[in-house]
Order: sequence, then C-alpha cells, then structure tokens
Amino acid sequence: MSVQIFGDQVTEERAENARMSAFVGAIAVGDLVKSTLGPKGMDKLLQSASSDRSLVTNDGATILKSIPLDNPAAKVLVNISKVQDDEVGDGTTSVTVLSAELLREAEKLIDQSKIHPQTIIEGYRIASHAALKALENAAVDNSSNPEKFRDDLVHIAKTTLSSKILSQDKEYFSNLTTDAILRLKGSTNLEHIQIIKILGGKLSDSFLDEGFILAKKFGNNQPKRIENAKILIANTTLDTDKVKIFGTKFKVDSTSKLAELEKAEREKMKSKIMKISKFGINTFINRQLIYDYPEQLFTDLGINSIEHADFEGVERLALVTGGEVVSTFDNPEKCKLGECDLIEEIIIGEESFLKFSGCKAGQACTIVLRGATEQVLDEAERSLHDALSVLSQTTKETRTVLGGGCAEMLMSKAVDTEAQNVDGKKSLAVEAFARALRQLPTILADNAGFDSSELITKLRSSIYNGIATSGLDLNNGTIADMRELGIVESYKLKRAVVGSASEAAEVLLRVDNIIRAKPRTANRQHM
Repeated sequence: MSVQIFGDQVTEERAENARMSAFVGAIAVGDLVKSTLGPKGMDKLLQSASSDRSLVTNDGATILKSIPLDNPAAKVLVNISKVQDDEVGDGTTSVTVLSAELLREAEKLIDQSKIHPQTIIEGYRIASHAALKALENAAVDNSSNPEKFRDDLVHIAKTTLSSKILSQDKEYFSNLTTDAILRLKGSTNLEHIQIIKILGGKLSDSFLDEGFILAKKFGNNQPKRIENAKILIANTTLDTDKVKIFGTKFKVDSTSKLAELEKAEREKMKSKIMKISKFGINTFINRQLIYDYPEQLFTDLGINSIEHADFEGVERLALVTGGEVVSTFDNPEKCKLGECDLIEEIIIGEESFLKFSGCKAGQACTIVLRGATEQVLDEAERSLHDALSVLSQTTKETRTVLGGGCAEMLMSKAVDTEAQNVDGKKSLAVEAFARALRQLPTILADNAGFDSSELITKLRSSIYNGIATSGLDLNNGTIADMRELGIVESYKLKRAVVGSASEAAEVLLRVDNIIRAKPRTANRQHM
C-alpha cells in the first residue's frame, strides 16, 4: 500500500532513478566542458537570450556559471569549479571533467558489477590518498634557488596560458605575469596588480607598467605633472555648490533670497575646501563628483583634483599609496596621506590616463591590455587572471609537478599498485579511480586530434617502466620529456583538482533520493 506523505507540488525520485539523475547531470556537465581542455581545446561562444551580449571563452568556471542549470548534481560540479577558481585560479575544467569521469566509472560499477555506492566511496578514498601521496613524492621545490624558481614560474605561466587566447604570445605574457607576481614579494594580494583594457592594437601591444594607472584626468587649468605628491583620498560630496532644483521647494518673496541661499551653499563649500587645504596636500582624489566651483578653489590653492575615481579605484589607490579613504576633514593630524614620487598624464591609444609612479607600496603595477574586440580583451583578462592567480599561489606553495598528463599517469600508476593491496570489491573501485585519472591525458590527446589509444598506451608504458618525466607533446603527437619541454604545473593546483573531484563524486554517490519542492509559504489561516 502506498501512502502519499508529500504535498501537491512535490516530486520524488528514488534509488536507481535518483542515482541515474545525479550521474547523468554531472556527466553531461563534464562532457560540455571537456572539449575546452588542453592546449588544443576549443572555445565556447555563449549568447545571452535577452540581450546582444556574447562571450567567447574556454574557462570552465566562466562557462558553467554563465549557464542556468536545473539538475542538482550538475550544480555541485559548477560549485567545485567556482571553488577551484577562487582557491587556485586555474584547473576549473580539469576538476569538472575528473569528477564527471569518476562518476562515469562509478555508474559502471553499480550497474554492471552491482557494487554498493558506499563500497565505491571507500575505494575512492583509498585511491585518492594514494594518488595525492604519489603527487607529493613527484613534486619538486626550487624555491631555494631564485633563478630556477623564476624559470619554474615562467614555465607554469606558459603551461596555463597555452590553453588560452594568449597562447600565440605565451612567451611574452608568461614573462610579463611572472615579473608582476615577483613584484608582490610573496604576497597573494592581486589587488596590487591592476588590469586596464583598452580597445585597439593587438594583444602583443600589451605591456606591464611599473606604477598605478587611473583612467581619469586632472581638473581644468591644473598642471599635468606633479612631483613628490601628497595625496588625500576622500569619499565626500563636493557637488552642493548649487541648490538642487529637483525635489527641492523654496518659498521666497524675491530672487535675492534665492541668491542668499546659493551664497550660503558656496560659503559652506568654501569652508570645506579650506579645511581640506590644511592637510598640506597637493593632490585631492574624490570618489564622488567635484563641481566647477570647488574645482576652481582647488586650482587657486595649487591643489590638483581628480573626481569620480570609482570605489575600486579609490580603494586600490589607498592600498598602493599607503593612504586612507576619509570622509571628514576636522582632524588633519589623524589622517594618513598617500604618497608617490610622480603623478603625470599619459596617453595610451587615444585615451588619457593618470600614472602614479614611485608608490609607497612598491609592488603596485598595472598591466595594460590591448586587443581588437571587447570579447578578445575580456577573454585575455580572464586568461591573465588565471595565470596571475596560479603564480601567486605558487609563491606560497612553491612545489611544482610536470604537466602534459605526466602527473595524472604517475598518480594512476600509484593507484593501480594500491589496488593490488586492497581486498574484495573495493579494489574494483580503486582501479576505477585509476582509469578516471587516465581519462584526463586521453581527453588532451583527443582534443589535439591525435590517436589517443596509441598515445596513452605509449605514455602508460613509459611511466610504468620508470621514466617518470614522460608526458604528451601535443604539438607533435609524441611522448616527450616534460622537464625538457618546460611543461610545469603548480603542485597546489593538481592537489586541489584531485581532492575536490573525489569529494564531489563522493557527495553525489551518497544520493539515493531527490525530492523537488517549492519553498514553503506561510499559510496564514492554519499557522
């Protein structure tokens, strides 16, 4: 006898159906992004249905968060790709694909071998532990040798950028990103590195500027160059020198009364400007607008003013010049001023910018990106962000591993060896984990248009015979020494991919019921 315990708008999927729904959703997401994996991966063009906005990208996290998904298991994979993006910055496609492959292997074990999901989870845990141990043993640390460590960073940047839009100029951009990261001196705060996108020119016209560039101009009749700048950064209203007409009502018996009101406003503004001048500054930067009258007062006092520096610009300026954002001006002695050696107006392309050189935070720099279209610039910015994030994390966790499928095959070998020491059906799950790991180099070879069966068999034979630096050379379709080719990846990135993917697979394997319901609403008659 079946008893209905759910309300009208609730649907339930049980046991096999629930598991299949979870598996199918996750595997579909993996299949969606796997064609973007590797140096020969393809891009996706995402078109908005409600506007003309379009996006061309091969970044896994960007693709997945741009697509509305209904399947709850698919959303789990979207979440792990977001976490990977936040934690490391790259490897978002790898973590999604590996998780999907682990679930594909689990589906076969449940369907064909009738193995209980909890047994598979236990096997996956054993395999994950063995894989991460092998990865740690394969990792190399060159942080004690600055020259070798810089080479490692350049190689990591090249490997990261080789699958991006910047791959044609990866030599140039890998050095550019490495120089920017080394300026941070071990910090992972990417706020010090500003990226400015300017339409025009080509990608190779991009450059790194050792200073902070703000997309603003000085006020009218103010000098275009200031040395030994003392900067006050503020968030205050300087647009009240005129009475606002809209939303304001005055009852006056003559126009002279209105003139008196305006005069009072101007006096109030003048006293505010005089307070600001007592800070002993020669540059004033405001987040909000500065109207003509206060701007003229600043010019008369020999203070250069910059208006409407947006919030991010003001925050970053405070960070790099060593100042504080202030809103009141009664206590100059308590305020921390920003400092820099030189502020000057420069022209890039056809636009004017302000360049702050010799900032207090010497690690501050700006990457100016040039490109033919907005889509190219946006994708180039995402690519640079990935490279900068991975490099900044590598300055903290300095170990590196080899790319080109080498690390995955080494882990697969360790997991296969571990499977021989595991009893019962769990050993089948451990072997399945090894097969899922081997799928990553297989997809790399497939995306490059080579015979993956032959290449992966050769790579497996090479690694299993003890040549631990072998990997896929996808330019020539051969097995080569990854150390010689300089195909290096961050250890932290690989560790995060394997750890997150196995945890996500475990979460979905535990599911045996999916209950869909609308959110509960308050029923006011039966509260």
